[in-house]
Amino acid sequence: MKHYIEQNKIINHPMIDLVKTGQNIKLLREEKGMSVQKLADFMEFEAVQAVYNWQTGKTLPSIENLKILSELFNKPMDEILIFE
Repeated sequence: MKHYIEQNKIINHPMIDLVKTGQNIKLLREEKGMSVQKLADFMEFEAVQAVYNWQTGKTLPSIENLKILSELFNKPMDEILIFE
C-alpha cells in the first residue's frame, strides 16, 4: 500500500496485489468448473497465455476483460481484484 501525507494526515492508496489477484482468478475459474482453455475460448483469445499470465500475476486483465470476468463469475470487479 502506498501512502503520503496530506495536511498532516496519512492518506493510503491501495495497490493491487498481482499474485493474489491471479490466484483469485484461478480459484474463481476452478469454482466455475472451467479449464484454462475454456476460459481462453470464452474470452475469444487465440491462445491460453493471457489467462496463465493473469493467474501467475504477470499481468492483470484489461478493464474490458475484467468486466467480462465479473459477469462470468457473477462477482463485482472489486471481489476479483485483491488489494495489498
